[in-house]
Amino acid sequence: DRPATVISPSILSADFAKLADESKRMVDLGAEWLHVDVMDGHFVPNLTIGAPVVASLRKHTQAFLDVHLMVSNPRQWIDDYAKAGADMYTFHLEAAVPDPGCRSPSAPNAIALEVCNAVRAAGMHCGLAISPQTPVEQVFPYVDAGVVDMVLVMTVQPGFGGQKFMGDMAGKVRALRQRYPALSIQVDGGIAPATVAVVAEAGANALVA
Repeated sequence: DRPATVISPSILSADFAKLADESKRMVDLGAEWLHVDVMDGHFVPNLTIGAPVVASLRKHTQAFLDVHLMVSNPRQWIDDYAKAGADMYTFHLEAAVPDPGCRSPSAPNAIALEVCNAVRAAGMHCGLAISPQTPVEQVFPYVDAGVVDMVLVMTVQPGFGGQKFMGDMAGKVRALRQRYPALSIQVDGGIAPATVAVVAEAGANALVA
């Protein structure tokens, strides 16, 4: 039941002056997804791109646009990214529910649940991301409720490139795969030839490169 493996190259590694060409090159090399890292300078310190870049890229590719929002208010941007042509809208549980005490392993938080439902209503797939400090059990209620299509396990701290892969995050992937055999599980951060086997064996099927 495990979903097919997909590689999702991050467009942050591209030359933005040649984004359409570089995206085409990735697709020609076999990538089915393109990973779009959106950072707002608030939830994470860095600032990257927004919906206008996604809309421009959509005109030049049929690839699955896998948008990862590292933003403080994920509800705010749903309509913009839907109109821009995003396929997957992945937001952080920590952004939707900043207070850890309001994140239960047994019941979904109403705010995060509303964001999930709004993403689906806008016609996108819904992804839910967790940072390294967040226990994996906190995403279980949303998978159990059937409101997410993918869980993203960060294998570095969000917001910065070039970090060392956190191998202990493979335990979260393994726990998800054992509990949800058919779930799409993505990993992001430090995924390279030397580390990919660790997360693939743990059960990850969507790999951000």
